[in-house]
This record gives sequence, C-alpha cells and structure tokens, in this order.
Amino acid sequence: MTKKRIMSVFGTRPEAIKMAPLVKALAEREGFESICCLTGQHREMLDSVMQIFKLEADYDLDIMEKSQTLSKITTKTLLGMEQVIAEAKPDLILVHGDTTTTFAGALSAFYHQVPVGHVEAGLRTFDKLSPFPEEMNRNLVGKIADLHFSPTLANAENLRREQLAGEIFITGNTVIDAMKYTVSDEFKFTDPKLNELDFEGKKVIVMTCHRRENYGEPMAAIMRAVRRLAEANPDVQIVYPVHLSPVVQNAAHGELDGIANVLLTEPVDVEQMHNLMARSYLVLTDSGGLQEEAPSLGKPVLVMRKETERPEAIAAGTAKLLGVDEETIVTETQRLLDDPAAYEQMAKAVNPYGDGNACERICDAIAWYFGLKAERPEDFNA
Repeated sequence: MTKKRIMSVFGTRPEAIKMAPLVKALAEREGFESICCLTGQHREMLDSVMQIFKLEADYDLDIMEKSQTLSKITTKTLLGMEQVIAEAKPDLILVHGDTTTTFAGALSAFYHQVPVGHVEAGLRTFDKLSPFPEEMNRNLVGKIADLHFSPTLANAENLRREQLAGEIFITGNTVIDAMKYTVSDEFKFTDPKLNELDFEGKKVIVMTCHRRENYGEPMAAIMRAVRRLAEANPDVQIVYPVHLSPVVQNAAHGELDGIANVLLTEPVDVEQMHNLMARSYLVLTDSGGLQEEAPSLGKPVLVMRKETERPEAIAAGTAKLLGVDEETIVTETQRLLDDPAAYEQMAKAVNPYGDGNACERICDAIAWYFGLKAERPEDFNA
C-alpha cells in the first residue's frame, strides 16, 4: 500500500509547539509518511522547539528577514511552497492556528489543489482587527480547509454557524499533548537566575506581554500595573521573559528595570516556559497559548486583553479576562494573592482544552478521511 504523504507546514514558535507532537504521531502511524516543512517566519525560537522535540525539517523556506512585513511573509511563503509542493507531492497539507504562515500555507495548498487540514480550527473573536492579523487569517483558512480539527465544542460550533465546507472534528488541543514531552520535576533552567528562584517560599507570577494590539498605552498600563503589584507585594516574585520586539523591550525595561522582585529575562523556549509555569503560583498574560497550557498545570490565568478567542477557559473558570485597565489588573491579581478560596476555585477548575490525546484523534480522523480507518473517530468531550 502506498503511504499517504502528510505535510505539516509551520513557521513560528507557537505553531511548532503545537504541531511537533502531531508530526511525531503521524510518523509513528502505518499508512502515513510524515513530512515537515518550515517557513522560518520565526527563526531562533522556531529552531529551539525543533531541537527540544528532536525533529528535523524535510524542507525549510527560511523566509525570515529583519523588519519583515505581513506581505513579505505571505509572498515568500507562497513562492517557496510552489517548489516544495511540486517536489514532495503531498496528499494532505496541515496548517496550524492563525499565523501568516498558516494562511499562506493553506492558500498555496489551495492553488495546487491539495486538501488542507486546519489544526486548532474555529477560534474566533468576531473582530477582524483583534487580534490582528490572526483573526482574519483563521477565518480565511477556514474557507479553504477540507478537514477542521477544533479543540473544543465551542470552536466547532463557530465553524458550523459559518456553514463551512469540510469535515469538523473535535479533538482537544495538541498543546496538552506537547506538555508530555516538556514538563519534568527534575528540569533545570538554562538561566542560573531562574534556578535560584525560591519557588517554595515565594508566590511566583509568570508574566508574558507582547501582543501587537497592546502596543502603546495598553502595554504601558500593563507595565504600570505590574510595577504596582511588585512594589505592594515584596514577598511575590514576578518573572517576565521579555519578547524581542523593540516596542516590548522599551515598554518593559522603561517601567520595570531596577525593581528587586521583578526578573526580566531573555525569551525562554517552550520547555523552559512550561516548567516555569509548572512551578509558579499564577500566570499573567496576553498570550493565547498560555490560556490553554497553564490550566493543565493547575495554574490560574489572568488574561490582559480586551477579548479572547478562547472563551472556554473563561467559562470553565481556569482563566479570567481582565482587559488592559491598570486598576483592574492590580485588583484582580491582588485578589488571587490574598484570597485562598478564589485562588483554589480557579486552580482546581477542569481544563477544557484536552486530555493529551488530541494528536491520536487527528491521526484517526486523517486515516478515516483517506479510507484507512472504517469508523469516524469520536469527538473529544471535556
């Protein structure tokens, strides 16, 4: 029997984290040949994930350049994918989530009439400019995809309301699968300052803040709030791996430099971040992925954004949407520091994003699609 050639296309660190366990699961399945194509939309951060998961790319477009625009990312991916598709002749192309690589990869597959599977399909804020450009990217990929792999029932219902063509599967989120590879009690951080943190004696808050829509006054308000929290709680340690964006660097260092209990570090890889969260007290973030990852570790997540495409975490009680108001961030964070009952309510809520078997469900769905499996896989039910 000729194996079905399944090509996974990704180019950023968040995509790589969530696609790596799927690439590995596909490689272990009879009937599939797993092909990995990187665009290199991110470079160093992407490469570190590949090393952690012990993966090697079959193709690497290496498109990244300094101050790259969305148009450059899209066009360079489209042009690079032409040659890759012609050579690899994939039977299915998998893309993940909502990056510009995701959109360009799906569009290229469509141009070459190759079926598309969309991993992490159906997330919506219903505001095309927030997050930008992610919300429109995932909408456009939804129009192209033949297979939609939705993490949750709510994501699947979004797609059904849009009456999209193709098969919809509820799989859970592959990021929960990824954490099987990354979190360990014996883990040692590469940064000596992280190894020196008193995780037992202090409440450690892990923070991320980098989203484009928070640039300007929203980010300034977030930094002021964090400064106030640090100064009001000397027994709390705040750890902030600062994104490499000059805008973020300036905002973070301008407000938070010199505060004894705020540690600003270089960006950390996925393995470091997962283990940092595992030992933390709570997570302050404007990220998307951390809203899924932290609850699986029993850590409350306070989301510093005006909206989220992950409402399941809010509904389940594992996350709370704060917006970007300085007073709200201070008040809600302080509440979790002071109120054990409020903290426990969030920490013990059931994670709606998966049970660690999303990749198996996706592999089963692909096998069913190609007639290699008789029964359609059952949907994940949180």
